Amino acid sequence: MPRSIDTYSAVLFDLDGVLTPTAEVHKLAWKRTFDRLLASQSGPAAEPFTVSDYLNFVDGKPRYAGVHSFLASRGIDLPVGDPHDPPSLDSEAGVGNLKNEEFNAVLAEDGVEPYPGSVALLDHLQRRGVAVAVVSSSANAPAVLEAASLRSRFSVVVDGMVATARGLPGKPAPDTFLAAAADVGVDPSETVVIEDALSGVEAAVAGRFGLVIGVDREGHAAALTAAGAHIVVTDLAELVPEAH
Repeated sequence: MPRSIDTYSAVLFDLDGVLTPTAEVHKLAWKRTFDRLLASQSGPAAEPFTVSDYLNFVDGKPRYAGVHSFLASRGIDLPVGDPHDPPSLDSEAGVGNLKNEEFNAVLAEDGVEPYPGSVALLDHLQRRGVAVAVVSSSANAPAVLEAASLRSRFSVVVDGMVATARGLPGKPAPDTFLAAAADVGVDPSETVVIEDALSGVEAAVAGRFGLVIGVDREGHAAALTAAGAHIVVTDLAELVPEAH
């Protein structure tokens, strides 16, 4: 049996789909972006972007890596481009930047509220003096945390911008999680990782973290377990003792 989350010294949270329902915002932004690109294709490559595509090729990965992975799955070859490319369908970087533009538009339009169960767990960990950090592939993590009124809870946020600045490869490599654990001063063996993405679970397993918790909001509990999650929950409130 895995140890209780209360016996660990730190908890590292993914953001989208774990603390906030912004996975839905990302999903919509990716679909709008890719469907525009796919409309110019023919045959099987022109099929609309699906939830399965999101989970298998994009979810949890750095933005440009997600673009490359999905396009490769459809046999679509675009120039890699440069992160400074304008939002467009002309390069992988341009597609990624177009998706980011779509994401910010949806976020500004709809806003975001954190999951109540996630806030309950954060409150519980704060009462116990457990160190917490956010580890997200998204470059938008600070803006999302601010919009959700969660930014002040985290002194350590390792997001896509931090990873680029430090030269850290993104998930499924463990480097961003290991960097966050080092930043909060806790050994990975005494640290919990909470993830909803398969690539994130794989990263935590590769980093030999003490407890890897999968969050199943998409009906893919079996895949999270297969990727190495020690336990799978549907809501973080399940991890709060006083909530039971």
